[in-house]
Amino acid sequence: MELGNQTMITEFMPIGFSNNLRICIFLFILFFLIYILTILGNGFLVCTVIVSPQLHTPMYYFLCNLSFLDLCFSSCTVPKLLIDVLSKKMRISMTMCITQMNIGLIVGGIECMLLAVMAYDRYIAICSPLRYTIIMSWRVCRYITVSMWMGKNKLNNFFGKILLLLEVACGDLSFYKISIVFVGFFTLLSPPVFITGSYICIIISMLKICFSQSRAKAFSTCASHLTVMFLFFGTSMIMYMGQTRSFLSYQKYIALVYQVVTPVLNPFIYSLRNNDVKEAFRKNLARCSVLQHFCPYCSL
Repeated sequence: MELGNQTMITEFMPIGFSNNLRICIFLFILFFLIYILTILGNGFLVCTVIVSPQLHTPMYYFLCNLSFLDLCFSSCTVPKLLIDVLSKKMRISMTMCITQMNIGLIVGGIECMLLAVMAYDRYIAICSPLRYTIIMSWRVCRYITVSMWMGKNKLNNFFGKILLLLEVACGDLSFYKISIVFVGFFTLLSPPVFITGSYICIIISMLKICFSQSRAKAFSTCASHLTVMFLFFGTSMIMYMGQTRSFLSYQKYIALVYQVVTPVLNPFIYSLRNNDVKEAFRKNLARCSVLQHFCPYCSL
């Protein structure tokens, strides 16, 4: 049987944000500064947690994982975005597109689960502090980490190929759309439901705190955490579960929120305002100053 006409797609041409050179330069500077802040903020947290023994706790272990994921998530898209903003002819090969998409989906899926684990960790620490070391042992933390990486790797590899097919395939796509909604339901909807439940329990527990100042500080922390979490989950759900043509023209702007904005916000919201992190940084800085004073080569 003779096959009909076929077209082999080898590259895509992404749609830019604007054809105005001044706007493109402004966007390049903006995205570049955000990316630098993302690298510095998350890199600072990872290094501080690794070299500070007082931060070797499950909470900071998960925060370190979150910063590493944000570094990967941002680095798989933003460098190419910076190149495309100033390019007259934006092109991306099929191989690079699939690779970039799969890495982003794998890392994003793991981050969804990690945010839920972090909310549970805070729930146990606040509501059951005497049982915290038993429930959140290092054995449990390692098991959770391996489970997240192994499970999400297989799931999002399948999910990423479907998303790419939807953009270039013709014919009846109902099965693939149902698959996306089904996978997106468990990946993007179940974690925020679990997170909301955990924070409701945390807030109820905090209402029993007698000191109004401590209560206000705790509420402020929870509010900032929930804001960033639902900013990430909300835009992700719109992007991957709202598969309607009315959203197609806005997808590139929606994607910027969870690919560019949330990775730079996470270290500042979760960690860099934390007194333990600040104290660890001061101790490391003091240690470096002492080493520089006694090391003859450091002053050269």
